[in-house]
Amino acid sequence: MLLNRLEYALVNNPVRSLVQRYEARRLLRMGGPMARGRALELGCGRGVGADLILDVFGAGTVDGFDLDPRMVTLARSRLARRGSQAHVWVGDAECIATADSSYDAVVDFGVIHHAPQWRGVLAEVKRVLKPGGLFYAEEVFAPFINHPVTRLLLEHPRHDRFDRDAFLAGLSDVGLEPGPYEELWHSFGWFIARRGNAA
Repeated sequence: MLLNRLEYALVNNPVRSLVQRYEARRLLRMGGPMARGRALELGCGRGVGADLILDVFGAGTVDGFDLDPRMVTLARSRLARRGSQAHVWVGDAECIATADSSYDAVVDFGVIHHAPQWRGVLAEVKRVLKPGGLFYAEEVFAPFINHPVTRLLLEHPRHDRFDRDAFLAGLSDVGLEPGPYEELWHSFGWFIARRGNAA
């Protein structure tokens, strides 16, 4: 779902960029570098994540998409200097417009909790990962989404939101192999998962 006016402002400011840099380094420590591979970012926002995927994770190329055309316009402007290393488009995480087994890594900087059908997004992640590919995810859990202040200020799907255990189960259910994970205040989580070598 599209961000409301407040959350759009929150994700398009320098503080969010600093937090995202911290998240990237945390996920890198948990899952290791991408070794010049081809990466996909779910919900590219204004392109900060794509820069981090190239510079911090060490991807060779990065693709990304966002449901919001305004974000894609910002990302294209930011990433123009990257040339053929970065490509972004308007798209939906519940139906990723790319071929099966296309990516060495997929990165989620807090996007999946915005998807009404979040298990379908995980299935799409598995589909587009190459065998052996890694999924790096930073996510927001149901206790934060359902907090009265959050409900007042931000718009999220309310039905069938996940906590740590539900997200881990969702990864396993679609055929991804959960690896290291970390949690903060039962409200935020970081996950590494791998697509097995079997089809």
